[in-house]
Amino acid sequence: MASQIPALPQSYAPGTDSVFSDQSGFYSLDSNVPGLSKVILNKLNMNDYGQYRCLNVYYCTKDCQKKDWPQHKKVCKKLRLVAIDRLVEWLMFTGDLPLPTEKWCKSVAEVRNWEDWLPMQGDLTSRQDAILSGANMETLWKNVSRPRPDDADLRQSLWRIQSEFLSRVLTVGMAVQHYSLNPHAKPLTIHLAGASHNESMGARLTDYDELNNMFPGHQGIEIVMVGPEVVDGPIMRPPLRAFGPKQRVFISAYKGLYHQFWEELVEKEEAAKPDLVVGFHPGFHANQGLVEGWLPTLLLLRDFNIPSFFTMYSEMELKYSLQILLELEMHIRDSGPNPFSSQKPEQVQACPNKTPVYCNSHYISFQGLLPREDFEEHVSDD
Repeated sequence: MASQIPALPQSYAPGTDSVFSDQSGFYSLDSNVPGLSKVILNKLNMNDYGQYRCLNVYYCTKDCQKKDWPQHKKVCKKLRLVAIDRLVEWLMFTGDLPLPTEKWCKSVAEVRNWEDWLPMQGDLTSRQDAILSGANMETLWKNVSRPRPDDADLRQSLWRIQSEFLSRVLTVGMAVQHYSLNPHAKPLTIHLAGASHNESMGARLTDYDELNNMFPGHQGIEIVMVGPEVVDGPIMRPPLRAFGPKQRVFISAYKGLYHQFWEELVEKEEAAKPDLVVGFHPGFHANQGLVEGWLPTLLLLRDFNIPSFFTMYSEMELKYSLQILLELEMHIRDSGPNPFSSQKPEQVQACPNKTPVYCNSHYISFQGLLPREDFEEHVSDD
């Protein structure tokens, strides 16, 4: 059994000015200033050179902008999409998004990626146009001090934001299939470990109802969001001890670390043991402090032989996460690109000229302890 916290690769060691590694997507103001508002720019006596292009990167002088252009031009068009999405995403909190989805006309086995899912939704244009002509869209562009993009750009933005929302739900469904769990045979309890404000801010009790379309007639699915950053709201209610109505998805939440949730509720039988644990972007690759924070949870998942499915932002994050899990002697079942990756690009704040990343773009599935023969082979390879 692994007894030490695995050391991180040197490139992911945190800087002295931050608890986060720059390469993990966070940054400190003394070294980077992408995407700052005009108020902050004025405080720093900086001009918004370059804003007319992608609305994301700012420079201290026109000369500085010209010098950076050979690198920045590679990602400028993508970052323009990031800037539009960052504003349009507000419609998630007004109730305009997400758009309602249709019942599936294909079996879950036939829906392998977005190309299979989209044709089942019919014509999205009329639903998108209703948002484009709505009062909230008008209010948005009246108040952002930026010109309104054309309708084609806004329709694409609505889809990208919809895809990020649905990516989490469809990834959970993909994990259910991956482990051959059958929600038609018995109710399922799924824990979302490390849930943050990204998943829980503005969360509705209906956010995972696409699972009803994915598994029609199921025996009941419980989703429990667990994490220290879970935001208070309708989902902040106790988990189920015994499952309730069939053919419904029940969402609850617990604010705290996953191993604490296990000790306080699961071990006392005040919450059901999970059939599956999913983690969206756990980030334990980013620095030693995050590895230490995740270690009790990772060891718990390993020692209780719980099917686990975690997602990453990029192939680089996947690589380092695999390394850490192998050093913990995890049995890796599979890893690779996620066919239900978000289509919304995310700016890498540490360096705006890096290629944008995407939520849930890659995944790792792991369960239990690495078989002894595989562990010995891994050690000899090292």
